[in-house]
Amino acid sequence: MSKITTVEGSVRVDLLGGTLDLVPINLILPDVVTLNLATSLKAKVVITPIDFDGVEIVSKDYKTTDKFNSRDFTAENFQNKFFGNLEFIARILHLFGLHSGVRMELESGSPPGAGLGGSSAMGVTCYSAIATHMKIPYERVEAIQKVNAIEALIIDCPAGYQDYYPALFGGVLGLKPSPGRVEVIQLFTEELKEILESHVTLVYSGETRNSGINNWEVYKAFFNKDAAVRAGLAEIANLSNKALKAIQSKNYEALIPLIGAEGEERRKLFPGILTQNMNQLHMVLKDQGPHFGMKICGAGGGGCFLITHRPSDREYIDQLLAKFQMKRLPFKVERPL
Repeated sequence: MSKITTVEGSVRVDLLGGTLDLVPINLILPDVVTLNLATSLKAKVVITPIDFDGVEIVSKDYKTTDKFNSRDFTAENFQNKFFGNLEFIARILHLFGLHSGVRMELESGSPPGAGLGGSSAMGVTCYSAIATHMKIPYERVEAIQKVNAIEALIIDCPAGYQDYYPALFGGVLGLKPSPGRVEVIQLFTEELKEILESHVTLVYSGETRNSGINNWEVYKAFFNKDAAVRAGLAEIANLSNKALKAIQSKNYEALIPLIGAEGEERRKLFPGILTQNMNQLHMVLKDQGPHFGMKICGAGGGGCFLITHRPSDREYIDQLLAKFQMKRLPFKVERPL
């Protein structure tokens, strides 16, 4: 195992049906589907063999280097949060019994707290990199299930499953749940890629968020039988199914407004999903006409969002973002893996 191993995995943009990927909400609501895509923004993991009885973890994003001895990987240390912010990575290493002799260099590929599922993409990319380094065959779905379980353990609340799939499958995905499995529908076409890239702008608000906290509030409200939350999520499922059918029938003209409509439903449903600055931008866009839409990425409260628009509106959007001190994140839709 002397060779350097490099693995990349896409962070995702969720188009429609986020939050519906929380178990068992995904089975309680009828006709659930979550639609997302793999972006050219990539989590990257480089594993290098080193002569050290332990593991060195280098974060390119935070410019930090941490070393852990092999004897640090104990149940007691995991229980006591010994690994701090690197617990997720440490637990994935521990899953493979890889406790020594490697340096792991990590780069997230997206801004912190962006709402693009960056931590989840990093998790499955780490899993893939370690398995590749150790020459251990693995199934993508099994990798997703294991990493999802670890992440839920760490954030101490349910973790949706949609964020992991684009990193290992690529393309444009429809995720349809049934008991014990998630059907992965690959929807990618070159035409759909062009439509999405020309009609959707990905924006980073500059404000970080915590998806676990927001999702937990939704989760509690759902199981407290909050009628508005249940009706809102059911409508999001309805819009997601319409979008799936639009893609499958190549009715792309209908698809783009559905993304904006899902964003409106989500905004009405969850207080605080838009920050004050994002809400002001939203009002400006609404005043410009119905061809503009806005859809939060992830659980909201900051992070990234989508603006849907005509291709000719790109210059106006860039000017507007400069005014609001926000940043467009250029991306391409990745082809299937």
